[in-house]
Formats: sequence, structure tokens, C-alpha cells
Amino acid sequence: MLQINLHLYLARRIVRTILARRFKKFIRPGTRTNLDLSESLDFMQTTPDPHSDTAAYQSLAKIDVPSEDVMRAALYRTLAVLLGRTPQQQELTLLTELGSEETPLGEALGTVSRHASRANPDQIEDEYSQLFIGVGRGELVPHASYYLTGFLNEKPLVRLRQDLRDLGIAKQPDLSEPEDHISTLLEIMAGLILGEYGEASTLEQQHKFFRTHLSPWASHFFKDLEAAKTANFYKPVGAVGRLFLEIEEQAFSMS
Repeated sequence: MLQINLHLYLARRIVRTILARRFKKFIRPGTRTNLDLSESLDFMQTTPDPHSDTAAYQSLAKIDVPSEDVMRAALYRTLAVLLGRTPQQQELTLLTELGSEETPLGEALGTVSRHASRANPDQIEDEYSQLFIGVGRGELVPHASYYLTGFLNEKPLVRLRQDLRDLGIAKQPDLSEPEDHISTLLEIMAGLILGEYGEASTLEQQHKFFRTHLSPWASHFFKDLEAAKTANFYKPVGAVGRLFLEIEEQAFSMS
């Protein structure tokens, strides 16, 4: 795997917070999920150096995960949070702390930060609704089945459910949306990297899930999000997702 040092792109505080702010959509039956907010409060109050950051993450997750993989998981989870629901004011405040680097991904994250600094939560909620919910349906339908077949609840969802069963991952009982929602797939990738469903997955297992359930369609979705007529705050979010998945594709191809 390429040494993708996302410390260059993500402010430490937002990384720590997003890692801790779990959706908890999926669990491995009989196990306790890691990384909840209360367990991270102590180290969220400090700003240690990157090596200490990594040690804190690893202690919290109780697994041995390389620092670049912790950063990958943080960005997967950041995107999952933003696409799973409208961000809360606290999350918008954290997004304003993102810096900008002279790289395409760094510049896109900087644009998200600038949008967050002047965002109105009510306007973002309305934008999210127009994009993804709408009356009948939103401008975009962020599900793998729809992108790959033109319909919801089709074969891509069936295959995903089988793969989740094979991984021993169960959906939380109160989750009503189909599991092939983009936010859910990004959340699962973060969990696989961090070992939140048991032991940390191998790079091969991560690649298999990515190749099967994200690679065929997610980049198209993010490009559509960038170009969506009703997108304002979410336009640079689309750019971040597209650029990050390009990095992941390249890294997996070289592993």
C-alpha cells in the first residue's frame, strides 16, 4: 500500500472526532464495537504529535493499525458522516479547522472547510433533502443497485448482503435503508480497516470489498455530486470523495 500520509490533509481534531463518532450501523454479532465518543474524550483534549496520535488511536481501537491506515479510515468515516445525514453545527465547526494543501485532495478539503465556515445548517439540511431525498426521490440516488442497474434492491444489494454475512457483520435492527447506500459502504470500509467488526481486515480483504462494492460505481456518484444542480456545500464533498477513491484505486493496484 502506498504511504498515503493524510496527516497532510486532515486537521488532527476532526480526524479524532470523526473516528469516534460512530454510526454503529453494523456489528459483528456477539462483539463490542470499538471507538465510541466517551472513550475518546481524554485524547481529544490534547494535540499530540503524529506518533502519539497513532498510539492513541491504536490504544482506543485495541488493534495494531498503521498510521496511514488510521488516516484512510478517518477520511472514509468523514465522508460517511457527511453523506449519511446532514452535519450538525459542531461537525461544521470542526470542518472549518481543515487546512488546505497544494494537492488536489488537499485543495478540495480546503474548499469543504471554507464552505463549512459560512454554512447555515438549515440550508444544508434543505440541500441534503433536495439531493438525496426529495419528493419521491432526490436529484441523486446514492445506492449501488440504482447506479449499476437503474433500480433499487437489485443484485448488487443481494451480493452485498451475502458478503456481509460471510464477514460476520450484521445490520443494526433499526436500520431501515438498504445497505448499499454510499454512506453505509464507506462506513463499512472504515470499520474493516480499523478492525471494528473483529480483527483488522487484511489489505486483500479491504481490496475485495472495495473492488466489489465501491469501485464499480462510487466514483461516478461523486462526479455526479460535484455536478449536481442543487449542490453547494456538497459539491466539494463530491470532489473529496472522487479524489480519495482515485488514490485508493491507485494504491490497491500497486499492492
